[in-house]
Amino acid sequence: MRNTSVAFRSVIIAICAIIATMVYLGGCGGGGGGASTGTFKLAITDKPSDAYQNLVISIKEIRVVPAGHENAADNDPALPVLARFNPQEKVIDIMTLQFVQQALGEIVLPAGTYRQIRLVLYPNPNGNQAPVNYLTLKSDPNNKIPLTTPSGQTSGLKILGPIEVKPGVINAVMIDFDPNTAVVKRGNSGEYNFKPTGIRMIQMANVLNQFGSIIGNVSNTLQNWSSATVSIKRRGTINDAAPIASGQIFAAYTSGKWQAPFSAFVPASDPNDPSWGYKTFISSNGFTLYSSAIVPVVQGQARDLGQIVLVPQ
Repeated sequence: MRNTSVAFRSVIIAICAIIATMVYLGGCGGGGGGASTGTFKLAITDKPSDAYQNLVISIKEIRVVPAGHENAADNDPALPVLARFNPQEKVIDIMTLQFVQQALGEIVLPAGTYRQIRLVLYPNPNGNQAPVNYLTLKSDPNNKIPLTTPSGQTSGLKILGPIEVKPGVINAVMIDFDPNTAVVKRGNSGEYNFKPTGIRMIQMANVLNQFGSIIGNVSNTLQNWSSATVSIKRRGTINDAAPIASGQIFAAYTSGKWQAPFSAFVPASDPNDPSWGYKTFISSNGFTLYSSAIVPVVQGQARDLGQIVLVPQ
């Protein structure tokens, strides 16, 4: 996995049912409510950061936002509550969750389109009390540096969709935090802001107890490709018609090019059957469809496709 410039990868909140920040959700089997509802489950996992020893957040509640209610207040009854936690009940150190999922809750929702997930955090206490949202640096692991999270305490950290809840099934997705992007140092003040800019959603075929990932960095030096759709399909023993994982990524201009990293979390390949693996497709308006070689995925490891340069049509 890449380090600080990679924005699609470090923490993962694995969800079963409606999330895909920039990701369309598909059904993943299982039951969930009646014919007009789907079940939403949420969990979290992560990969270590090069700079941070700990990255701790204290979650107060998790809300989902139906289409048309994007500007609704947090206490709006139209926003279903996925989970609500007492103080200190759901304190998560993102840095400890590499390729591990920690359940956060589940809810049965009406089928339809949802536009946001809101992650509402407890505020850090005033005075000399220990912070509940903080980081520690590998260079100074005993010093808890408070994270400034004003939006996270009020309207919540807004993780964008669209999210499609399909009826009668459980849909699986991960929220992927990159601490190197979500955490922003404020000049030379020694303070750090926690923002949703480093949080993405990744569709999953199912809630996985064991999985690996496929990662890469999509780029073009001369032309802004704006957004692209990444789709992962199994090839070999199983040949998927629909993707096992898919999502939309958005370009940002950094280091002299328009680029965006991605990661897709999928079941590990069968080590006893080398005949199958995963093929990655990337489509963007005005560019030729990218199709990767078939690659295996190892449990608990990331298969890196490297730099993927989009070719104009």
